[in-house]
Amino acid sequence: MKNMFKKSIYLLGLSLALTSCTKDLDVLPEDDDIFTAEAFYSQPGAYERALAGVYGNLSLTGTQDAGSSFLQGIDAGTSQYGRCLWYLQNLTTDEVIWSYENDPGTRELQRTIWTANNPIFLGMFSRTMAEVALANEFLRQTTPAKLSSRGVTDATQLSNIATYRQEVRVLRALAYYNMMDLFGKAPFVTENDPLNFKGPEYNRQQLFTYIENELNAVIPDLKAPRTNVYGRLDQAMARMILAKMYLNAEVFIGTPKYTECVAQLNQVIGAGYTLSSNYFNNFTADNHISPEMIFSLQSDGVVTQNFGPTTVMINGQVGSMESNGVSLGVGAGGWGGALRLRKQFVQKFEGSAFASDARKSAILAGSRNIDITDIANRDQGYILAKYKNVSSTGIAGPNSTFVDTDFPLFRLADAYLMYAECAVRGASGATLAQAVTYVNALRERANNGNSSANISAADLTLDFILDERSRELHWEGHRRQDLIRFNKFTGGSYNWAWKGNGVNGIAISNNLKVFPIPTNSIAANPNLTQNPGY
Repeated sequence: MKNMFKKSIYLLGLSLALTSCTKDLDVLPEDDDIFTAEAFYSQPGAYERALAGVYGNLSLTGTQDAGSSFLQGIDAGTSQYGRCLWYLQNLTTDEVIWSYENDPGTRELQRTIWTANNPIFLGMFSRTMAEVALANEFLRQTTPAKLSSRGVTDATQLSNIATYRQEVRVLRALAYYNMMDLFGKAPFVTENDPLNFKGPEYNRQQLFTYIENELNAVIPDLKAPRTNVYGRLDQAMARMILAKMYLNAEVFIGTPKYTECVAQLNQVIGAGYTLSSNYFNNFTADNHISPEMIFSLQSDGVVTQNFGPTTVMINGQVGSMESNGVSLGVGAGGWGGALRLRKQFVQKFEGSAFASDARKSAILAGSRNIDITDIANRDQGYILAKYKNVSSTGIAGPNSTFVDTDFPLFRLADAYLMYAECAVRGASGATLAQAVTYVNALRERANNGNSSANISAADLTLDFILDERSRELHWEGHRRQDLIRFNKFTGGSYNWAWKGNGVNGIAISNNLKVFPIPTNSIAANPNLTQNPGY
């Protein structure tokens, strides 16, 4: 059931778990009426509610309304986990432009001219480390000694809590994976450290080793793929984190691990997931029923209202001239042309091979010009209609601003393309024949079962894979990482509109492959050092 967490996410436990770590993370609990830990855990269902709080931090920003945030001095819109992740992984690339450049931090991100004072960096850094703090506190409160002292003896409850602990360790590993990818380092804190501990700085190698060991340790004790309640993670989700780490290992630690990536992908692909028959059913208000969804960030227009990635994208997709919001399940005018497509992304669908590609049908041209020479002019540039607050059966979500559409963090199509890339890069255990089969499965789905756009092994080059990943996975939080892995993000070998603040794009420096550590975060923890070039 989709609402597993949504009925318990607004809970005192979310604030409770943070009261012990406010200083380091600049976290400000909003509710003065906060229970002590023992009072909280004496309530029926307390451990489930506390678990929901750890998951809930991935969707919510505070314990009140959509505009609330328990991160002190940070706006809810610039501290929502999925939205910040989407900003950093997509807005910084060739896929999208945000027209409202007066929104703090967005101008610098999409022009790749950021500094350590960008509020979105602080929002992502703080939100992600808040996830670590929540996980650590849950683990402190669920040790065998703690449970025994509270008289928790029921075998079923003890077994459930043991499972919760393994899931929370994966969520903490996900947070550290994000830190390793985005910032190249993180303050390292576990449940074994004292409260208000200022963690030492871990570099990418240290984080990589920790995450790898942690995930391998917990995977055997996680629920099998597709057997957990929707919204909670399982073995496949943990394996996808490992696969992503191995795919990017040359970037992270200077050592290729494509063979290790394939080993994880084979486990995921063989776990019973299947492609949705309709590409767009992965991005609808009922996308939780998609058979290819491995893990998503939940959204509910009534229960968990927040300015997360899908709310932003669906309202932002509405064109300034088209007023096509009703078709997307939001207000007719949406946000008046907030989001447009950069030219280089649109061009990836040019040519006869994409004449019938369903993924291209999301691009609406009309009287629009492909070029965006003035970012503030919302009539320039094409618009997208990939995500919808409308179900696969045509029923609009109950709220015309806050959407029901979940954000797909990991789905099967990504695993297929990751396998194909590993095969081309020579990974042991992967074959080009199987890679072609996986890519063609995506191509045939995009062409309504027609094989006319299928490829052969000769077509399967790294350049093809990079472009195909954008065609299949655009606006899903992967693009920056992909461009870096293919050596296309920095330098000038591949430029896109407004890269480096040039209308047609210019070269940018290599230090931009990692984001700067926020100034406020360094001030809060003297163990942190700034990344080179900032």
